[in-house]
Amino acid sequence: MVYFNIILRTIMIYITVLVVMRLMGKREVGQLSTFDLVVAIMIAEIAVFPLEDLSIPFYMGLIPMFVLVGMEILIAYLLLRNRFLRGVIEGSPSVLISGGKIMDREMRRQRYNINDLLGQLRQQNIFNVADVEYAILETSGKLSVMTKSAKRPIMPADLGLNPKVESIPAPFILDGEIIEKSLEFHGLSLPWLEEILQQHNLKIKDVLYAGLDCEGKLYLSEKEQKSTGRK
Repeated sequence: MVYFNIILRTIMIYITVLVVMRLMGKREVGQLSTFDLVVAIMIAEIAVFPLEDLSIPFYMGLIPMFVLVGMEILIAYLLLRNRFLRGVIEGSPSVLISGGKIMDREMRRQRYNINDLLGQLRQQNIFNVADVEYAILETSGKLSVMTKSAKRPIMPADLGLNPKVESIPAPFILDGEIIEKSLEFHGLSLPWLEEILQQHNLKIKDVLYAGLDCEGKLYLSEKEQKSTGRK
């Protein structure tokens, strides 16, 4: 009975934490503000209490979680409305390199050493700090970098080219399942797709992926088992 209680509580805590984190929004962990990160850590700690001590009523572990999420949602709403409060809680970006010069005073203020700077530059495939014009430490801790104009990749506009606008790739079939919303969004129908598949001697269940590419052309990739079977 005790083991069953532990298993049941574990499942319920797992589902609750998933719901709670979903309510907090869609930002990635690396993009969480300091307040978001504190809330996430506290939720993780609170989730352990009902599992460590079975004498604690299960709801006593849920109440603090939802209180924290309520606070997070309330403060996030206030941050949208109040720029001053946003600066107090989330802080502001810091310029670590300006005009190609490393701002050592600002780095000391942020307790950010030169190894941290070089490491984050390497993560963006920049191995020579002399190639950087500006580097800004965002409130999430991520480094945004603008390289010097002579070190940037050549863009079509630099060559006087004007390429046509590309669209976002749109999946129509994923692992043998139709994505009807995607078809409807692009004004296409299921019979249209089935007709094209028939021209390739394919059925929907045989397709691993089908969709429009950036140029608006249909890309088809059949499942490997189907391909092997036809050979």
